[in-house]
Amino acid sequence: MSAPLRPRPAAPRGAAVPQGRAVTGAPASVPSRFLTVGVVGAGRVGAVLGAALAAAGHRVVAVAGGSGASRARLALLLPDVPRRPVAAVAHAAADLLLIAVPDDALAGVVADLADRGALRPGQVVAHTSGAHGLAVLEPAVAVGARPLALHPAMTFTGTPDDLARLAGISYGVTAPAELRPLAARLVADLGGVPEWVGEADRPLYHAALAHGANHLVTLVNEATDRLRDAGVAQPEKVLAPLLRAALENALRLGDDALTGPVSRGDAGTVQRHLARLAATAPESVPAYLALARRTADRAIAAGRLQPVDAQSLLGVLASTSREVAA
Repeated sequence: MSAPLRPRPAAPRGAAVPQGRAVTGAPASVPSRFLTVGVVGAGRVGAVLGAALAAAGHRVVAVAGGSGASRARLALLLPDVPRRPVAAVAHAAADLLLIAVPDDALAGVVADLADRGALRPGQVVAHTSGAHGLAVLEPAVAVGARPLALHPAMTFTGTPDDLARLAGISYGVTAPAELRPLAARLVADLGGVPEWVGEADRPLYHAALAHGANHLVTLVNEATDRLRDAGVAQPEKVLAPLLRAALENALRLGDDALTGPVSRGDAGTVQRHLARLAATAPESVPAYLALARRTADRAIAAGRLQPVDAQSLLGVLASTSREVAA
């Protein structure tokens, strides 16, 4: 086991498990407190969660990850844990196998492990995908393993700095009823809070996170590029306080945080924006149009923009959309 990287967070009230007693919902072979864990996938998420579990006292005994970047992450985060082939990691993970691979690779990895006899009855097989629930783990269930979807709602760099960011974050958890106590305990050990997500709701849950976080990165970089086009030498310095305030206000106030020309119905300003964007960065026009139209819809629904005041603005957006489509 690697050396602890941070103190083990205390379990929340009611979640502690007395020493010497089995965890409700855990396999009979699982020790009373700490699990024997294997990690398949030493990407940014797998390496960090493996290190966090080790820091919480769990026995991370093997990890799979062969790329140069994976080896570098493991040297930082799990330096004492041996790297093994995927099937060997699954065999070594007596209690919990954590699979942290890309969404589209997950089904193939699970099916291959099941076909090769690398999984065992009672073993908990968990994945970290936000997009998938339990259905992708059916091959593991068919051989007697127990399924768990455990997605951290956080962006990762794959460095030790991520460990401090885990405190207090939410985990999108989908689990059979009998595994919920164990899932809650694992999330508590990671310093997080479980958010129980239904199987059918996993795609919507993940779409919301991707829309909010991944598209935010694109939006910020688009704004940065357009400021450079406007001659601003340090666009990050200009944007940082504005974007921080906008994000904090949006999280606190919802649609009441809306400001700017769309929320005021300033059709002339928006028309000038679109004309200059078309001349300078035409690739940005469709995104601006889509977000401006959605902003107008939300502003109208929230009462921030009266429908009569929105008519000219909506006309500008519609006519420009037709020009782009043509």
